[in-house]
Amino acid sequence: MSQRILSISGLRGLVGDGLDPEYVTHFAASLGTMYQGGTVILSRDGRGTGEMLRHAVLAGLLGTGCRVLDLGIASTPTCGVMVQHLGAAGGLQLTASHNPIEWNGLKPFSPLGGVFDQALGQQLLAQLEQPPSYRPWDGLGSVELLPHPSAVHLDKVLRLVDGERIRQRRFKVVLDCNHGSGAVFGPRLLETLGCDVVVMGGSPDGQFAHPAEPLADNLSTLMDAVRHNGADVGFAQDPDADRLAIVDNTGRYIGEELTLALCVDLILARTPGPVVVNGSTSRVTADLAAKYGCAFHRSHVGEANVVSKMREVAAVIGGEGNGGVIEPQVGFVRDSFVSMAYVLDGLAGRRTALSDWVDELPQYTIIKDKLHCPRERVAAACAALKQAYADATVSEGDGLRLDWPDRWVQVRASNTEPIIRVIAEAPDGTLARSLCAEAVELAKRAVR
Repeated sequence: MSQRILSISGLRGLVGDGLDPEYVTHFAASLGTMYQGGTVILSRDGRGTGEMLRHAVLAGLLGTGCRVLDLGIASTPTCGVMVQHLGAAGGLQLTASHNPIEWNGLKPFSPLGGVFDQALGQQLLAQLEQPPSYRPWDGLGSVELLPHPSAVHLDKVLRLVDGERIRQRRFKVVLDCNHGSGAVFGPRLLETLGCDVVVMGGSPDGQFAHPAEPLADNLSTLMDAVRHNGADVGFAQDPDADRLAIVDNTGRYIGEELTLALCVDLILARTPGPVVVNGSTSRVTADLAAKYGCAFHRSHVGEANVVSKMREVAAVIGGEGNGGVIEPQVGFVRDSFVSMAYVLDGLAGRRTALSDWVDELPQYTIIKDKLHCPRERVAAACAALKQAYADATVSEGDGLRLDWPDRWVQVRASNTEPIIRVIAEAPDGTLARSLCAEAVELAKRAVR
């Protein structure tokens, strides 16, 4: 069990070293027990190990009497959309998100169509310690393959934007699906919006052409392709397509943080209202909310925490700085397809290049780093930073965030990997890099 991570967010592990069929079946049966034999939406990203997991999951869900509606290979946001659309008891996406190819995982959904919150996560963890409620031979569940699973999702996204205006621009787009589940729906959405699309990694077989996380170091081929094709924009999805990174028309990686900022800029200009982001997200969104006179809120890190706060304050948009935009009109789940549609709609309305739009946004440099660390040593790292930066404003409860008038740094444990994440932001790149490096070194010394 050396490489299995179990949390309220679900399960991830190395296939063959912690993520085995026996445990996966037990996990699925525990979910089926929680769902009380109701309807469950099942989908998976393109990883080759997904088929093995699918069969193990079906054994657990059918054994507890669930009716399974199988979407096949589909994105995480599509799974969430279909849970809500069909009024299912819940859902389950088989994915390890941005983890390397040898990993896979199980991400459960609530009836809301969002990932599990703290209460449901704790209920699942408790159920995993108990025997599942297996049914007798005449009470077993059933499985049905749903054709065209992204059709409902497509309709919801298209309703958000001025499709005709976008089609008139005939944008040239390079889409890097990296052989993930975004390849099932992404090209279709862009073609429906009249784009001339160049697809990279368009077969959803999980054979990643580059490391799965859509970071600058991993997207050199996308940047080159945007320049070579004279494209208006380049989009990069992670394997389950809930996150989106962007390359502008010059081939410049503008990252994941500005995915949310661009969408917030577009939406608040049209429909002012509350905005919610997590505590690791760039200050750009806060500045934009102030520009439009809108309430701005930060939640703890974690998609479920953002969603909970969004529902509490009736937010018009929210998300996380990892390229995860949450649009409540589509569903309470991060959605790269919403992000692509909104960026294209903004470009169509502005009639300027993406690089110009980006340069008009508040300018910050955000630096992200990480170090391997047992979860029980995270508190020591936080204490070391708090002592070293006694002049900062302290926010605790989600790791540690330290704020100054012109910069901030955060250190916290990852929910999905045995690492500490360190994030720093400042208006000046040199200052941001220096702050991040200094915080990493302080954390390293504290956790040795």
